[in-house]
Amino acid sequence: MQNNGRRNLLKGMAVAGAGVLSWKSTAGAAMKIDSGHALKGNVNHSVSRWTYGHLSIEQLCQLVKELGFAAIDLVGPDDWPVLKKYGIDSSMCNGAEISLEDGFIHRELHDELEARYLKHIELVAEAGYTNLICFSGNARGMDRETGLKNAVDGLSRILPHAEKHNVTIQMELFNSKVDHPDYMADNSAWGIALCKALGSDNFKLLYDIYHMQINEGDVIRTIRDYHPYFGHYHTAGVPGRNEIDHTQELYYPAIAQAIMDTGFKGYLAQEFVPTPESNAGKNESLRQAIQICDV
Repeated sequence: MQNNGRRNLLKGMAVAGAGVLSWKSTAGAAMKIDSGHALKGNVNHSVSRWTYGHLSIEQLCQLVKELGFAAIDLVGPDDWPVLKKYGIDSSMCNGAEISLEDGFIHRELHDELEARYLKHIELVAEAGYTNLICFSGNARGMDRETGLKNAVDGLSRILPHAEKHNVTIQMELFNSKVDHPDYMADNSAWGIALCKALGSDNFKLLYDIYHMQINEGDVIRTIRDYHPYFGHYHTAGVPGRNEIDHTQELYYPAIAQAIMDTGFKGYLAQEFVPTPESNAGKNESLRQAIQICDV
């Protein structure tokens, strides 16, 4: 269901629902969350649109503003006017991709991907945004070396346009063990090799902490050693992709601090699936997650 939610969003899902924009503050059991906590201003916080689909885009903008940050991930052109109304950044734009499974490792898709990305790069730049997501796609029997070469060839067709318009193309790393079987870019090493082969400051990796913990672990050392290749970060609890509190195995205050210690100036976006049944509970989960990562 989680994968379907992400896929539906990336295909342009229509979101509707009645959200509740006020809630009672509760203390986070292990993280000692303070309801009066003011954000420190060191971390550029964001939240992925698809995980808060119980709210309309306008309601999510209102929630984000109430929580004290100003960015939403994985938003396409149709919703950008609402973000602008509230002064919120589209921290990771989407809408140019075909699907999660059909990406740049497939030569037969390069013509279509080129047309889609050239157009979308211009839309992103005109809107004043800088990040645009892309995907490797599924291997379907393809070896990694061939996939890498194909991805280099395909991405090389759009990167000059991205450089011209100051847009950064970011390929997300997924785990292939649990959520995205057969996805090619399922480890840091393959993604870093792709970055090196392309040799462009306008191509980075979206390092998804949840996915990489599942596939390879060693998260903090990887961030410290290879941070120049990472342009964006996503969070979620392991296992389960839920809240990032004491109920899961990662200690996000230390991870967030490691990211900040590298001098990172991009976005750290929450991409966990909230577990409470009520809208107020879901909103509270986001407040707690933002404070956990606010180092």
